[in-house]
Amino acid sequence: MIQVSINGEAKTFPAVLSITDLVLALDLLGKRIAIERNGEIVAKSQYSATWLADGDVLEMVVAVGGG
Repeated sequence: MIQVSINGEAKTFPAVLSITDLVLALDLLGKRIAIERNGEIVAKSQYSATWLADGDVLEMVVAVGGG
């Protein structure tokens, strides 16, 4: 079990997961998002290769269309 902070809110997951797994778990697949992990932006091409660790701090921004 791991605990991470997402936009200041603690979230617990039953197992280690990649950022791709996290995006799926949060139902954000197909959305335009930007993710920062421990102060560093993670390139979308690296989501499946980036594994979260207990205590990671994530900031996520979801782009919203409009005008």
